[in-house]
Amino acid sequence: MHPLNLPLMFRPVYQPYIWGGEKLRTVLERTDTPDGIVAESWEVSDREDGMSVVESGPLAGTTFREVMASNPEAVLGSRLDHDRFPLLIKVLDAAKTLSVQVHPNDQTAAEFGGEAKTEMWYVLEAEEGAAVYCGLKEGTKPEEFREAIAANALEPLLKKIPVSAGDAVFVPGGRVHAIASGCLLLEVQQNSNTTYRIYDWGRVGADGKPRELHVDQALDVTLWEDREEALTPPEPLPDLAGMPRRKVMESDYFLLEALTLEAEAVLPASPETFQVLFTLRGEIDVSLGGEKVVVPRGRSVLIPAAASEARLQAVSGPAEVMRVTLP
Repeated sequence: MHPLNLPLMFRPVYQPYIWGGEKLRTVLERTDTPDGIVAESWEVSDREDGMSVVESGPLAGTTFREVMASNPEAVLGSRLDHDRFPLLIKVLDAAKTLSVQVHPNDQTAAEFGGEAKTEMWYVLEAEEGAAVYCGLKEGTKPEEFREAIAANALEPLLKKIPVSAGDAVFVPGGRVHAIASGCLLLEVQQNSNTTYRIYDWGRVGADGKPRELHVDQALDVTLWEDREEALTPPEPLPDLAGMPRRKVMESDYFLLEALTLEAEAVLPASPETFQVLFTLRGEIDVSLGGEKVVVPRGRSVLIPAAASEARLQAVSGPAEVMRVTLP
């Protein structure tokens, strides 16, 4: 395996879920998508159900699992002591409203099974009237919740939050949620694919049958006394390598920051943690270890923890870059 002093870009893993649309092609100008609906692009994934593969450079064609297995500390950094990438990073196009769902957190996953999943959404684009459902109306009880599902009348119990581009929404494990139609999102989450579907708005799947619900499991893991606000306002941070910076979201599992790259900057080495850069606006060149990759709008690059400093250059005008690291 080549030394991990390289920028790693992965081939997107596309998912054709029934609620997807065309925005990965039309807005983000992806030309490698399969025919038909494209709901998600898994950007950085260490999962067998959607494994990332290195796109270019000396490691082209190598799976992320193989990269991780060769030297996990070189990828993850000194804060983690296991060999699995802790996050799953995606782009979602919600052309239709997703099902209402919930995921376990660390505590309920340990008690009831499944993989814990806390996540956040950063709104890349939102159509007029776009919204998310995140949390339950205060005072909602489990039996009332179950009865509303059976009566096909759950929406009045859900908190509906209007969103626009630049909003950040926190979805801890245990918080009932759904993405409404018209949202293009960057999602950062724990590396999990455990989803308990609660309510599907009366629709059917591709086979013409209602999709399976997991109401009992959902009732076990829902946090009924959850009162935290879902929208998280940004906070200014000191510049990083001369780049203006703000904190978008911080949880126990990930930190998301927004950087403004005016022309060029040298991103310091980060031996404690990996860095994932997502180009929000513009296009950037990332040079590291004698390799250079071009990261267009809406694509991601992973800088391993063992990497030396990386040179970032805005290709034509200032660029906005989202940076994902460990908190």
